[in-house]
This record gives sequence, C-alpha cells and structure tokens, in this order.
Amino acid sequence: MAADSPTVEDVIARWPADSGQALRAFTTLKDHLGGIPEVLTEFQARPGISYSLRGISQKSADDRPLFVMIDIIVDEPRWLSVCFYQDMISDPEERGDFVPGGLLGENGLCFDVEDDNQMLLDYVIARIDEACQAAGSV
Repeated sequence: MAADSPTVEDVIARWPADSGQALRAFTTLKDHLGGIPEVLTEFQARPGISYSLRGISQKSADDRPLFVMIDIIVDEPRWLSVCFYQDMISDPEERGDFVPGGLLGENGLCFDVEDDNQMLLDYVIARIDEACQAAGSV
C-alpha cells in the first residue's frame, strides 16, 4: 500500500456522520474478523470508490488469497458489501446476491449491509465463521 493511502483507522475516523449505522456495522464485522485466531486482515484502499477489509486464512488449503471481503462502498450514505466465494458458505435464508465472477474472478455471494441491524449482522457473522472454517482457519 502506498504511503499516502488511508489506513482502516483513517477511514473510520473520517466516516461521514450520516452513515453512522453502517460504521457501527463495519466495526462490528471488523472486530469479529480480527478476533478469529489464524486469520490475518488486510486493508486495501481505493479512495473515492471503495475500501476493502479482507480476511485471509493463515492455513488455507487452497490457492485463494482470502475467504471474505468486506467492502465499504463510498456512496451517500455509505454501505457495506460483504462477499464470499459462493462454494464456501451456505445461505439458508437466501439473503445474499449471487455475483458471477464477482470475487476475484470466481462466483461470489454478497450481502448488502446498510445499517447495524443485529439480525443481519448475526447472519453475516455466521457466514464469516462458516467461510473461515471452509478455508481451514478453525
């Protein structure tokens, strides 16, 4: 990452006030992901487009560089797109959107998070844990 690229802390500190609920959702997901043993997080900034927090398994059994991507979509108001490889998770309530070739060229399943709705966050956190297990991190 370039020296002038914002860090995840910079993005949080500069989060627009009118997108506060999405901020709480982001920090909840970030904290959950960061608390999983054997998982590294990587932050990639594309200022003006999106900011991406990626969960990377230290024990991945395959060549995939990540198992979850939490994108902050720079829009008014900001919202999150939480994406997984389609074959790594289930979606028993069919809340996700199928995105062909949408996750690093592979089929993805993405969940839009616009606020800190606890039921949706719990559902997405369960998908993070499921993907983490599929990636061999737990």
